[in-house]
Amino acid sequence: MSISNEDVAKLIQQGIPDAEVSVDGDGYKYEATVISSRFEGLNTLKRHQAVYAAVNSAISSGDLHALTIHAKTPDEV
Repeated sequence: MSISNEDVAKLIQQGIPDAEVSVDGDGYKYEATVISSRFEGLNTLKRHQAVYAAVNSAISSGDLHALTIHAKTPDEV
């Protein structure tokens, strides 16, 4: 099973409502760029944990196998 790029983006946006999200993937490996003011003051690990929490259901079900995350604040773009 796999999940669409759009569905991965929706999961992230549900978990981080103010996020600007773009996802690129091939049905197995995905790359997400997530821009959110929520990341201000957080280190890279905490930012990634927030994104992983948002997509946890897809990871647990096996629909999402590999996700590379670029998590930035609006000031870092």
